[in-house]
Amino acid sequence: MIDLLVVALAFGAIFVVELPDKTFIATLVMSTKMRPLLVWVGVALAFLVQTGVAVGVGKAASFLPEQLVHTVAAVMFAIGAVILFREARSADDDEPGQEDEFAARADSGAHGLKVVATSFLVLFAAEWGDLSQLLTISLVAKYDDPVSVFLGAWGALLAVSGLAVIVGRLLLQRVRLAVLHYVGATVCLLMAAFTVWEMTR
Repeated sequence: MIDLLVVALAFGAIFVVELPDKTFIATLVMSTKMRPLLVWVGVALAFLVQTGVAVGVGKAASFLPEQLVHTVAAVMFAIGAVILFREARSADDDEPGQEDEFAARADSGAHGLKVVATSFLVLFAAEWGDLSQLLTISLVAKYDDPVSVFLGAWGALLAVSGLAVIVGRLLLQRVRLAVLHYVGATVCLLMAAFTVWEMTR
């Protein structure tokens, strides 16, 4: 049975962590070089595979002792917060370089399935070991609800990539990437604190 609270929790956590990530920049840049809808389809398929793998690893980890799982989950959330805080300092300066990098990988002459395949491969290669993937693993291990976490995490990734395709450039003009990093870091800290609180109840 699907737990809507876990779905919402996974969606919220992954959404705020992924919004300032290179995924957003990659999808934005590719959608300006190639047909946006096909870019989004390719990106969505890459996220489908990666979220499925993360959920599988998280399910395997859920068989470990509960105290260990909660401890590791809390540590992962705390590490996520540290990473996002550190990246926030240089996020605005790094963004033009990231755009150039992903623009070089986009094929402006591509059509149809080639756009889907290019977008899939770029995101598939860029996202392994990504923070959102590690948090997905932690959430599945912590709540032992792979279906709900999968729906929330994949939904968040679809939403972030959809925003990048539709209003990505406008969003970057109005909100600094550093601010998005700080918001994501704060959410990770809250998740870590909540996990510790659950362990000590």
